[in-house]
Amino acid sequence: MNKIERALISVWKKDGISNFARELKELGIEILSTGGTAKLLKDAGVNVVDISEYTQSPELLGGRVKTLHPKIHAGILAVRDNESHLEEMKQHGIKPIDIVVVNFYPFEDVIKSDEVDLSEAIENIDIGGPTLLRAAAKNYRYVTVVTHPEDYKTVINELKKNKGFISPELNMRLAAKAFSYVSRYDAAISNFFNSLENGKKTKFPSSLTLYFEKRMKLRYGENPHQEGAFYTEAWIEEPCISNSVQIQGKELSLNNIYDADAALELVKEFPSSVACVIVKHNNPCGVAIAENPVTAFLRAKECDPESAFGGIVAFNTEVDENTATELASMFLEVVIAPGYTDKALDVLSTKQNLRILKTPPLDFGQKSGFDIKKVVGGALIQDRDLRSEEDFKELKVVTKRQPTVEELEDLKFAWKVCKHVKSNAIVLARRGQTVGIGAGQMSRVDSVKIAVMKARVPTKGAVLASDAFFPFRDGIDEAAKSGITAIVQPGGSIRDKETISAADEHGIAMVFTGIRHFRH
Repeated sequence: MNKIERALISVWKKDGISNFARELKELGIEILSTGGTAKLLKDAGVNVVDISEYTQSPELLGGRVKTLHPKIHAGILAVRDNESHLEEMKQHGIKPIDIVVVNFYPFEDVIKSDEVDLSEAIENIDIGGPTLLRAAAKNYRYVTVVTHPEDYKTVINELKKNKGFISPELNMRLAAKAFSYVSRYDAAISNFFNSLENGKKTKFPSSLTLYFEKRMKLRYGENPHQEGAFYTEAWIEEPCISNSVQIQGKELSLNNIYDADAALELVKEFPSSVACVIVKHNNPCGVAIAENPVTAFLRAKECDPESAFGGIVAFNTEVDENTATELASMFLEVVIAPGYTDKALDVLSTKQNLRILKTPPLDFGQKSGFDIKKVVGGALIQDRDLRSEEDFKELKVVTKRQPTVEELEDLKFAWKVCKHVKSNAIVLARRGQTVGIGAGQMSRVDSVKIAVMKARVPTKGAVLASDAFFPFRDGIDEAAKSGITAIVQPGGSIRDKETISAADEHGIAMVFTGIRHFRH
């Protein structure tokens, strides 16, 4: 370890930098700094040396060239116990730089909009910053590199504790963080430029660099003999499983997270209602809306109480004490919601192994992003399937009988649920409650039969949603046997006339959306 004598500070995000620099000065550390940062520190009463004064070279090209100088990079890259390095530094009047504090121009913020000014984007590509960080991180045995304000306190505490020295262990951790920071920045730039065609952003770049940060090590993967870890997007803003926090319970497994994600994304389909979703093996086994969360939970559980045992439960509203009491009365793996009352948490704390997750406040606005499915040696990337409500804007009634107002509401409800069921998917519903769910079958008529078989309440008067068209009339005939009165499906089969005729024969109202929602 070498004693810290000199720091270079050049930051775009200036949160906390004045206090950090002040504490460095109090420890007797000289500070070199660049234009805007130097001015800020001087205005805050922190004495700094301008980079241009130290290098005897002015900032050039409107600030594009500030730190790209041998006296800067040799000072960072010099191996402190290499005699030839030290001799060269002495010959050229180069001083060692022991701390490098840098963060970058806001390129990611600039390119968020669909309409991006290319010249503005280019001016926000940081050159000097990444170069400084790479140099400092490469030479981490002798140089401390700081990229995040959250690390300022850690560095100061270490300097005070070690009387001016930084441990190799902390330097290595900070170097790894710096390399990740540069990687993320480079990924954003690469993805942006590879998405441009004739100056316009396209959806799918010609090459795609994905960047994820490790959130946690998992108990195991899909099975106990598989190791696993959870990685999240660094810039995610939408409320989701990836930015939820665990309040209590055992460690999460891969399946817990996968199922909690499925439950949460479905419950977010109902912004105007209190909703509850119960998921088992990545399929909903019960969904309901109601006037309060406890009623929604009880109605969701009623659909398939056996499958709900050991399930994952999601709410789109705060969980209260009454709801918590019902949840605690049975074995569940995970509960996820945007909030819990203090009394609810007291009740749930009696189930020590139950994993309780809290999401950020749910935002039901427009969402975007990719859905990524990994295959061996590659990945399939597509838009997320965010449609459902708008599918009914161009609804087409194809039977003689029109659906009633009540049936239409139930069809909308069933359709939203069906989008989240593994295909071939059939959902039976009545009065804002799933009655039976048939999932993941190779034949659509089998999914109808299973949905009816799974029903724990009478199916007479229920409606049916199908994620894709009926290829034959047999599905309609099976639905009629169980008392289904209305059906929603995409349509588009070469045998649509047969299925329409079957619905007319049974007095069933049927509507086409023209939209398919396969989920594999």
